[in-house]
Amino acid sequence: MDREAAERGGALLWEAWQGRRQIAVLPDDCRPGTLDEAYAVQDGLAANAGLAVAGYKIGATNAQVQTRFGVDAPFSGRIFADFVGESPLTVPANTVNFYAIEAEFDFVMGGALPPRDVPYARDEVADAVASVHPAIEVPDSRYADWLSMNAEDLIGDNAIGCMLCLGPAAEGGLAHDLASQPVIVRVNGEVASEGAGSNVLGDPWNVMVWLANHLSARGIALEAGHVVTTGSAADVVQCEPGDTVTAEFGPIGTAEVHFEG
Repeated sequence: MDREAAERGGALLWEAWQGRRQIAVLPDDCRPGTLDEAYAVQDGLAANAGLAVAGYKIGATNAQVQTRFGVDAPFSGRIFADFVGESPLTVPANTVNFYAIEAEFDFVMGGALPPRDVPYARDEVADAVASVHPAIEVPDSRYADWLSMNAEDLIGDNAIGCMLCLGPAAEGGLAHDLASQPVIVRVNGEVASEGAGSNVLGDPWNVMVWLANHLSARGIALEAGHVVTTGSAADVVQCEPGDTVTAEFGPIGTAEVHFEG
């Protein structure tokens, strides 16, 4: 796949995103068949969107999801600044194609991690992080049957990224043991799912290290102020218009999303 084809694939996905439409699949001549092609299509989507990048999201952060999509590592997408809001966040009607949430530990960068030849160690990554936050990701896909798509398709589709609800920075958050921190998701006050930080690569910090080195290998920097959302610490919870969802992270805090009916 050449650059022109990748940009064409990205343009078609961004067009579908803007129109809140879903497609069956990209045309063969611009459908990614490798991970490199998938990220090239995602780059094309971002170029066509022309939006400021607020940070990055990571998907497939547990072995079960990786097996489902035929990969042996996570994958990343961009978080666009226009799609980030503070908690409590209201998602207007007709914003997403499907209603679902993921409860996630988020980090905000205090310093930059530029590309380099030597991999970043955990201590270096931690030193560059300013804060940890409770968060709810509202994913979406431009594919009508996204669960049947392969990882390359999903990566090109911005790793099914869409909206992000960011809660306030946790007091003393960087000192907390995030791996053992329970997470409770409630829909309209009723418990819908429970999990823990260990569900994402064993520890959200492991996800941060993976992303820093993944981006570095692609020649991309994590910059000061960037938000990183580390993957669902509980089940992906299906919702309906009118639902209010809270994700409780103990001393880390709580994030809340309301879907307008």
